[in-house]
Amino acid sequence: MVLALTAPAWTGIVVGGGVLFVAVVELLLVRTIDDRATRFGIRRSVRFGTGLVVLVALAGIWHVFGGHIGLVVGLGAAGLGFALQNVIGAVFGWMGILVSGIFRIGDRISFAGVEGDVIDLTPLRTVILEMGSPLEFGVEVPATTWVRGRQYTGRTVAIPNYRVLTDPVYNYSGVFEYIWEELTLPISYRSDWREAERILLEEVRQASASEGAQEAMKAMERRYPVPHTEVEPAVYVRATDNWWEISGRFVVPIRTVRTTKSDLTKRVRQRFDEAGIELASSTSEQAVRFPDGLPTPDTAHRPAR
Repeated sequence: MVLALTAPAWTGIVVGGGVLFVAVVELLLVRTIDDRATRFGIRRSVRFGTGLVVLVALAGIWHVFGGHIGLVVGLGAAGLGFALQNVIGAVFGWMGILVSGIFRIGDRISFAGVEGDVIDLTPLRTVILEMGSPLEFGVEVPATTWVRGRQYTGRTVAIPNYRVLTDPVYNYSGVFEYIWEELTLPISYRSDWREAERILLEEVRQASASEGAQEAMKAMERRYPVPHTEVEPAVYVRATDNWWEISGRFVVPIRTVRTTKSDLTKRVRQRFDEAGIELASSTSEQAVRFPDGLPTPDTAHRPAR
């Protein structure tokens, strides 16, 4: 009789203590952590961990497994470990993400063949707001989406967390929120490549976010033992069988890549036209000349007068 009355009391204490603990932690998070993504991740972890502890405690209070709890737990763990390999791997992957900081909510990543922004991180899955594949000059990139150029498709993709243990994760914004981008243009051999180089260099200097990238690079060097890397824009020239290939290299914030590159391309093309610089293409032109006295295509079917 005493135990029957005591178990409900202990149940109330355990449940109430768990709820109170979660409430206190969330209150402290609001007061001490300003970053919304960090608060969200810690809150999710605390709630999940507290719920698991409460369930185990309640099982002990109510003697769910009697005196064979060790045997039951052992057999249950073996069966669950075999049947739920992916689920267990997902949970360990989730814990690895939280502990190592590979990425967090709000980061732009490429993970398991999907590129986009992380919008949710659950114990089993990472949810990504998908974006299109980048465009590359002269390279036919297999398109997995109907949108190109790092812009949202509108779809969300849920990826099991165990993939983080086997697949590479590319993080565009976790540490260094800039990327190096290139604008590559083919210039005809008939054009002045030195003038084209000068124009392109002026324009990539205007488009480059070098000042902000330098500060971000210094912060990354303080955090990681990475070699110093120059972020100043540059132009490179390469001779091919068909044209001069001129590439402008510059650094730009990851979330403004397509807009910046589009504006840069339009400005460069306008200045090339003004300077008489001709862009080349892989198409060929053929001219057919007829000897004097032979009919040409224009006169072959002309009626006689």
